[in-house]
Amino acid sequence: MELPKNTFKRDLSRTPPMIGTWSMSASPVMAEALGCCGYDFVVLDMEHTPNDVPQALSVLQALAGTPAACLTRLPWNDAVTVKRILDCGAQSLMFPFIESVEAAKAAVAATRYPPRGIRGAAGMSRASRFGAVENYFSRAEEEICVTLQVETVEALKCLPDIAAVEGVDSLFIGPSDISASLGLIGQIGHETVQETLVDAAKACRAAGKPCGILVSDAAMARRMIEAGYSWISIGSDLTMATSRARETLVQLRD
Repeated sequence: MELPKNTFKRDLSRTPPMIGTWSMSASPVMAEALGCCGYDFVVLDMEHTPNDVPQALSVLQALAGTPAACLTRLPWNDAVTVKRILDCGAQSLMFPFIESVEAAKAAVAATRYPPRGIRGAAGMSRASRFGAVENYFSRAEEEICVTLQVETVEALKCLPDIAAVEGVDSLFIGPSDISASLGLIGQIGHETVQETLVDAAKACRAAGKPCGILVSDAAMARRMIEAGYSWISIGSDLTMATSRARETLVQLRD
């Protein structure tokens, strides 16, 4: 059996940029539905949701039957969680709150087998199609994509060095945490926050790394694409469902 291809990694720098959305509901059914909507990728969020490893596995399985790629956001830069979620078959990982070169190197090392890293070797896992992929241990990293979240003012200062770490495929600029770091928490539309997001995209381009961002609507998505972002995620299953639910309720109560 062939090693599954990572379409998210392949298309990181494509034109036009990839457009995705966020899975926060911990629902495999909702994730599968999103995957059938035409998005290029769905972010499986384990940082700010109830998703633990068994639940994440169910979402990965659900998305595998759709055209959408899956990007898994980890709860933290933790080698044990990385090992488990990779063994579940995730290929694209996003590491939150990367503030230094040391943290970036640790993230990459957790995704690589020795001698290039510290990932533990298991012969029987979903990642290797339960042992059916030939030479999985020597080939796995070909299809693994490492995205690092740069989401504070201090991290932005280190962005060129973080981007230069071998094995880093992409960077993600987190608008919410950037706004908090600037003392403007929740004010993503503030001029200072928007300028910082544009400057971050320029820094990523200068470093030669594709970068992604989460936006709230199509207008902001267009601005960020013009700024140079390589992949864009719009909203989430929860925001789309609740906004439509509120809109319908308002119409009925008018």
